Amino acid sequence: MPRRVVKIGRQTLGGKKLLFILGPCVMETPAFTRRMAKKLHAICDDAGVNFIFKASYDKANRTSVASFRGTDVRDGCKLLSDIGGEFGVPVTTDVHSPDELEVAAQSIDLIQIPAFLCRQTDLILAAGACGRVINVKKGQFLAPWDVKNIAKKLDTTGKCSYFFTERGTSFGYNNLVADMRSIFWMQQMNYQVIFDATHSVQRPGGAGDRTGGDGELAPVLARAAVAAGCDGVFIETHENPAKALSDGPNQIPLRALSPLLRQLSRLRHEILR
Repeated sequence: MPRRVVKIGRQTLGGKKLLFILGPCVMETPAFTRRMAKKLHAICDDAGVNFIFKASYDKANRTSVASFRGTDVRDGCKLLSDIGGEFGVPVTTDVHSPDELEVAAQSIDLIQIPAFLCRQTDLILAAGACGRVINVKKGQFLAPWDVKNIAKKLDTTGKCSYFFTERGTSFGYNNLVADMRSIFWMQQMNYQVIFDATHSVQRPGGAGDRTGGDGELAPVLARAAVAAGCDGVFIETHENPAKALSDGPNQIPLRALSPLLRQLSRLRHEILR
């Protein structure tokens, strides 16, 4: 059975071109978020790739109570909606509760379910009924075949378009491993699969009061995932990862993004020839 093509705004997941989900981890300020969207729009336009702009309004699962969180759901979604309209791109953010989802679904093109919440039945059912496309991050604690149980929940709503994102699996303490077989196995179940290159190189809690990471490995894993046949790539990027307010160690510097996008696109082309 062929996998269902997923339409997100004007973008397509499941076509010949890779779909990219790109943006900073968190909305550090409105000005920063707009600036990142403008720069990414120019980079992707020049590279000839499709992208969805991503930024989290709230990082609800920070390691430390003192860590930066962001803004509230209404202000964050309003900003994202304005950015989407200004640059003509779909936008996405993660939600943490059915109440937040109700607000986000009014203006956000793609609703993201965080990995830690992928088994929260009330949230999954609310997402399935909201009328938007859903991106479910596969939990670090799940096997690839376990996503079929999430899919069944979404399917019970009868009107949901969705896909899954592979973002690494827990591998001992403070470490993740990216199993590229996961992409194949989920696709074999007829799901579109995005690969999250930057969260897959996290070291959760590895820096004591914050998450560490091996950002230099993100391009390596992105290339491996495209070679394995993923349908798109999720990358968090920042002007200066060393000064990022969240997930700096695993974000790709904005200056390094353009050649990587071109490389991944060429690899995809070669695979599908």
